[in-house]
Amino acid sequence: MNAVRSLSASVGVKPACGALRMNRSRYYRGLRPPVYRPRLAPPLKLSLDEYDKAHSLMLCDRFVDQAPAAIVATLLDEGEYVCSERTMYRILAHHQQLKERRRGHRQGHYTKPELLATAPNQVWSWDITKLKGLVTWSYFYLYVILDIYSRYVVGWMIADREAASLARTLIQNSCDKQYIQPQQLTLHADRGASMKSKVVAHLLSDLGVTKTHSRPRTSDDNPYSEAQFKTLKYRPDFPERFGSIQDARAHCQHFFSWYNQQHKHSGIAMLTPQTVHYGNADNVLNLRQQTLNLAFDLHPSRFKGKQPRHQSLPEAAWINKPLNNPNEVNTNSDN
Repeated sequence: MNAVRSLSASVGVKPACGALRMNRSRYYRGLRPPVYRPRLAPPLKLSLDEYDKAHSLMLCDRFVDQAPAAIVATLLDEGEYVCSERTMYRILAHHQQLKERRRGHRQGHYTKPELLATAPNQVWSWDITKLKGLVTWSYFYLYVILDIYSRYVVGWMIADREAASLARTLIQNSCDKQYIQPQQLTLHADRGASMKSKVVAHLLSDLGVTKTHSRPRTSDDNPYSEAQFKTLKYRPDFPERFGSIQDARAHCQHFFSWYNQQHKHSGIAMLTPQTVHYGNADNVLNLRQQTLNLAFDLHPSRFKGKQPRHQSLPEAAWINKPLNNPNEVNTNSDN
């Protein structure tokens, strides 16, 4: 625009626009001062008072638990129209209250479970997982109770349904086999229906067993059971589907025998769960250390002259260990 204006002073507007390839009408429009046109509000937009009234209505005790469609219908029944259902949704979205305003969806305060085991039969973790049956949407239910210190599976069963009565039987039998005394054991589980049932709660009360539960939608609160199920399902011989409940039981019978008696567990110094659970860990670790000492005496250069030390058994197993440092990362690892 400035170049055309400078050149037009010498040769005229038309030659200047032609030389600089600018349309003359565009040049003349640029010379006119801008015209201010006030922006008009959309004719369908709510006024500020109407907007505030609609928002307050949706948050009042009467309507806080109702969907916008129900609010609109209720107001119409009373001879009043505030705004459309879609407008109500836009107002809620603007305030990020599509879910939070509803009392039924507000989360209560759940205390993070912090459980410590320094020996076997102090803290057990239990859970239920599904095993696929031969037909689509058919399942068998595997119940497993695990000692978090030794990783020893103290009890398991497979059933064709999930039921509190079955869980009660398994817990009772497992406590009997391990000679659990009143006030000795804490049993941890997630918040499934069977886990929170009155049948199981009454049994634990009778046995003197303390029960704890994970927080909702927090799988890290039950890490040992989750890791054990992963070990089961990631084994090469785990089938995609089981032909019958007998097949599932036969497979799990073999798996849990291997898991308890042969599986070298990384969380317990590469010992087997049975070794730790029944108090033979020190003997095995001492034998391993003697072997390392002998190897060092024969070939110290292979160890760069430093006496090798075998991994020791952890002193404790935690579910949600308290953090000493606020910046410390809390992990519940298990393999």
